[in-house]
Amino acid sequence: MDRRKFLMMVGAAGGSALASGSVQGAQVASSEEFNAVLVDTTLCVGCRSCEEACAEAHGLPAPDVFDESVFENERTTTTEQWTVVNRYGGDESELFAKKQCMHCAQPACAAACLTKAMLKTEEGPVIWRAEKCMGCRYCMVSCPFDIPKFEFNSPVPTIQKCNQCWDRLQENEHPACVDNCPEGTLLFGKKRQLLEVARTRIAEDPLNYVHHIYGEREVGGTGVLYLASVPFEQLGFKTDLGNTAFPEYTKGFLYSVPFILLLWPAILLGMSKSRERNSGTDREEE
Repeated sequence: MDRRKFLMMVGAAGGSALASGSVQGAQVASSEEFNAVLVDTTLCVGCRSCEEACAEAHGLPAPDVFDESVFENERTTTTEQWTVVNRYGGDESELFAKKQCMHCAQPACAAACLTKAMLKTEEGPVIWRAEKCMGCRYCMVSCPFDIPKFEFNSPVPTIQKCNQCWDRLQENEHPACVDNCPEGTLLFGKKRQLLEVARTRIAEDPLNYVHHIYGEREVGGTGVLYLASVPFEQLGFKTDLGNTAFPEYTKGFLYSVPFILLLWPAILLGMSKSRERNSGTDREEE
């Protein structure tokens, strides 16, 4: 191999890596008009009908929605409960907020998944595909909202989390929690439309709402939006995540990984050929 061919190989490898990065970036940038859910916490009464509907839709254990002792401590989602409602505030000012997967526009869980088992669909939901999962659990570590849960006690463990009723969406139905909310707390639709609804509610009743839509920009934007009457940290929301999607922080590094992997064999091959050529020259001189 002469020097010219070696440099052509290096250039081709680098170009392939950079092109791959550009395509991935373009796919992320086109995901603005996906489905979302608007949660107006000012309307939530803590009935937990959403928990019950979620369990029924996905074959999970039915929660006892009449057991108010669950409100004594703040809960998070589990392998058997993909959505939970928590109570905040005192007796005179009870507030409730639903918690589930946020279905990020640029999900860190999907970016960290080596096998694409965790997938951001074009329609909006972030789903998990068992047949592709290798059990690394990187999705759990990377999620800024601590949502994916692993069945540690199962002989055949899986990742469990809300999938925004992906199966129902394929049948042109709404998520079960939305359809079964008796107070109209939940709305389903395109994110852009739901943002307009949220802004209108704030404008028409500015004293009843915090002038912020949680999920509009947090971590690059999410597929679940929230309205509230108090600062969101009072409802257990993380407010220090920033507006940059988590995959953006590592995009340069992740793009350089395939670049290095593609270049390194070519570099080693070039070095080997160079040494062989030099050895042959030395022998001829001797």
